[in-house]
Amino acid sequence: MTTLALILVLLGSAAHSGWNLLLKRSDNKEIFVWSLLVGSSLLLAPLGAVLFWLNPIPPPGYWLVLATIVVHVYYFVLLGRGYARGDLSLVYPIARGIGPMLVPVLAVLTLGEQIAWPAVLGIVSIVVGIYIVSWWGRFRDIVSRPLSFLRDGGIRYAILTGLTITVYTLVDKRGVEHVQPILYMYLLTIGVAVGLAPYILRNYGWAPVVREWRAHTWPILVAGLLVFVAYGLALTALSLSRVSYVAPAREVSIVIGVLAGVVILKEPFGGGRLLGSCLILVGLVLIAVSP
Repeated sequence: MTTLALILVLLGSAAHSGWNLLLKRSDNKEIFVWSLLVGSSLLLAPLGAVLFWLNPIPPPGYWLVLATIVVHVYYFVLLGRGYARGDLSLVYPIARGIGPMLVPVLAVLTLGEQIAWPAVLGIVSIVVGIYIVSWWGRFRDIVSRPLSFLRDGGIRYAILTGLTITVYTLVDKRGVEHVQPILYMYLLTIGVAVGLAPYILRNYGWAPVVREWRAHTWPILVAGLLVFVAYGLALTALSLSRVSYVAPAREVSIVIGVLAGVVILKEPFGGGRLLGSCLILVGLVLIAVSP
């Protein structure tokens, strides 16, 4: 993995944890998500227009943008519902943990990528660390009562969110081969904002939207910019390195997310989450030194 790609991934991971923290602290998670996308689309409209003018998009690019918009609509709805039902330090690691487990395998099978052995060990370390962070102290319950475990709304939506992350990561690896990464991110942002509008307005109406904006104007705008920065950097890293390396490396954000949940939201923290976080960091180092 190149040094530049690693730096982009680390910066993007910090931004990703930041907007997830702001989302968790909001009143209405689904309205907040939609609002931050609308706010980001409006604030960055001049940048989007310039990039669109300077970077013509070939036909395959439009289809890939449309595909990622559809998947991201589901992603944001599921993520908002997960945070409405579970802790940041539980939902975030599980949602982010599905991708590193599935993306490298699917990247080898569908994209023809090859993974060096240090990176394989790094990916395994990250995946194990994620599940230790998420499920430490609950392994016996998971084995003895798996269906009961999955009845937890926060966990169920976190798993579904992780599946959407797997899909859009693979789509976006192809997308940035045809569309300039920052332009791709802007089209994704405005597309999801438009795609979510009927769902939000049908289920909530305008009054709750106005209340959310009045109560959280600055967090909405800051979160909107962080979303754009976080995934814009990730897309740029995808254009520079293998998706089977970038997807797991991004999950250093889990360590930041868990720490934010513990320090800022006063969520519980124990030895399991410390051990899991260390394994994630070890995995990141192994991927970083892999050719």
